[in-house]
Amino acid sequence: MTGPDVSTQLSPAQREAFDGLRSGMKIGSVLTLSGGSGSGKTTVVREIHRESGGIFLNMRDFVEASVDQHPLALEETFYRLVIGALKTDDAVIVDDMHLLCSVMAGCHFYPRSGYFEAPVKALCTFAAEAGKKLILVGAGGTLPKAANDRCYPFAIAKFAPADYASLTRIWLGEEAAARIDFDKIFRFAPRLNGHQLRAACEWLRSRPDPDTAALVDYLRSQRLASNVDLGEVQAVDLSALKGIDDVLQSLEINIALPLENDRLASEFNLRPKRGVLLYGPPGTGKTTVGRALAHRLKSKFFLIDGTFIAGTQNFYGMVHRVFESAKENAPSIIFIDDADAIFESGEERGLYRYLLTMLDGLESESAGGVCVMLTAMTVAHLPPALVRSGRVELWLEMKLPDESARMSILSDHLAGVPAVLRDVDLASLSSASEGFTGSDLKRMVEDGKGLYAYDLSRSYPSRGATEYFLSALETVRQNKERYQAAEAQAAQHAMMTRFRGSGMSYSMSWASGYSETEDE
Repeated sequence: MTGPDVSTQLSPAQREAFDGLRSGMKIGSVLTLSGGSGSGKTTVVREIHRESGGIFLNMRDFVEASVDQHPLALEETFYRLVIGALKTDDAVIVDDMHLLCSVMAGCHFYPRSGYFEAPVKALCTFAAEAGKKLILVGAGGTLPKAANDRCYPFAIAKFAPADYASLTRIWLGEEAAARIDFDKIFRFAPRLNGHQLRAACEWLRSRPDPDTAALVDYLRSQRLASNVDLGEVQAVDLSALKGIDDVLQSLEINIALPLENDRLASEFNLRPKRGVLLYGPPGTGKTTVGRALAHRLKSKFFLIDGTFIAGTQNFYGMVHRVFESAKENAPSIIFIDDADAIFESGEERGLYRYLLTMLDGLESESAGGVCVMLTAMTVAHLPPALVRSGRVELWLEMKLPDESARMSILSDHLAGVPAVLRDVDLASLSSASEGFTGSDLKRMVEDGKGLYAYDLSRSYPSRGATEYFLSALETVRQNKERYQAAEAQAAQHAMMTRFRGSGMSYSMSWASGYSETEDE
């Protein structure tokens, strides 16, 4: 954010910090300026330097000073550089201190970690005793304690719409900036920094008549990136789900509306629900909801699924990055697919505690636009504290489709089969498929096509189209029964394993159903 075109122009947040520093210099000797990346710290202190004079030091000066020095003498190099400047002039500004602190104070592998406090304390003491002005600049929370204990601290506040507008006028021009609704931009991307805004302005400058829509398109495609490759996700729409109109309406009201309708969201202060639980039997469309939201919300959608392997070395780091990215892109959704599978063993307590902390923290202003949506087949496998009232604000049950919904689903699937298979008794098929999920019906149609193609390949006499799908229906039903039996057996085995692990064994009896005996 440096350069002659902005050196004398500040956004409201930057101007407030500038005024604070200028007033502080009349009183104190040691001052600090903090702010996030791209907040304009360098811009502010360069303006202070232009107005007040003195010596301005940055990391280029430090690197040049350290070229011929021992690599483990960074503290001494820094001290010599700054004390020499303080002895030469009455005011010294040191920019980008956080880069030094990250190595000399925050790196566990640096053999002199913590020693940096000593030269900083010595410099602060010298400045105070000699009546000099020392301004240290760095990212929030990273400046040395020795400086924080002795300084007048100032910070650049989080950008507001007025800052977006001010900086855009500088980099894009008054005329173009006048066409942009910055309240809407702020609603869409409330955590942009100056670097990102400047890049957007440079990109928009090459476009004819840039406006709000063009800026949103740029941010969506270039700056706000989901962790989902939409090219790898089946393109579906929420309208493709049948028989769950109440669920779809709730998703529209509580998710889509706050994320997509900026005018109404601003007018009524709408936010997506903090926690949403989408539960129901397998095949009822829970993951399809995720696919539809991913395509619809694009850069606002983040996914945690089976590719995040619980217990692996990078698991928690990956989950943390997703949450941080979602907060950067808020308002947004984190979609945790098959959450019950993650917690079923009862061993994934790290993620459990992390999610509790995150869900509670999503009430804050900085993260209030993030919605965590979990899917589960069995709510009983989710930790009770995770789904208690307040954390999960919206429960949506994905039910098995009724006969009318099954007929609609079958009609959609049959529309894509060869013409010879479309003449079916749809009422018979929908009636016979009671208990089927949408996935079951899709499999039935696919298998019916396969049966017909097989007879065709063998030159067997063709049966009626309905007969092929009824045959496929029976196969799908048998597979469902086998799956349910296997699932029940696995659940019983898991239960017995947990009981044995807790020191109890269970023996079945006709009289009581089971009796408990201590393991010998």
